[in-house]
Amino acid sequence: MPPIVTFIGWHDCGKTTLASRVVSHLKQLGYQVAVIKSTKETGIVFDTPGTDTHTHRSAGADSVMLVAPDQMVIMTDNRQESLTSLAHRHFPDVDIVIGEGFKEARQVSKIEVFRNSETKELLRNTVTGVIAVASDEQVSGDHVFRLTEAAEIASFIEKRFLQDAGKGADHTTLLINGNRIPMKNFVQDALAGTVCGFVDSLKLGTKVTKTIDIRITLP
Repeated sequence: MPPIVTFIGWHDCGKTTLASRVVSHLKQLGYQVAVIKSTKETGIVFDTPGTDTHTHRSAGADSVMLVAPDQMVIMTDNRQESLTSLAHRHFPDVDIVIGEGFKEARQVSKIEVFRNSETKELLRNTVTGVIAVASDEQVSGDHVFRLTEAAEIASFIEKRFLQDAGKGADHTTLLINGNRIPMKNFVQDALAGTVCGFVDSLKLGTKVTKTIDIRITLP
């Protein structure tokens, strides 16, 4: 499953502008990138010039998803799936998924875009998973970037999530109710071996099996 990094912040703080520039730099570095955007607005026109989704596509994202209260584009009802579940279901083959919004997402790394310190407080004080802050104001702590440092943020993401992505990466992923369940290597091996054994017994005639996806809906 690809790593997920989501950009969070108060309304009109510049999340889309910074995130799309980071996407562009990641693409220049040779990575496959998907974007999942969350919004509270309804009745949005998708992927037309001037919209945020069009900005991400213009930046070079291979896939873009818009999640809103009344719809989810790719044209389907919003089933209130978690960011992790959406990334796993729709974009398992990209190198990284960049989110926008989803500040309450569990077990997801977040970069906060921060402005207007006189009227707002840092979200990192109230939400989990914030690994960096981008701001032109005086912010203390590790991994603080300026709003113009999209290339530096892309490099930070690359070093933290992508350069050693193949080392020690999980080869078996289990999601329950959209939440990723950590498993030790021997459990991953046991689960994968059991599923592969059943698949092999079906004698489907496929030349090479590379991935197996299973979704189980309990009554």
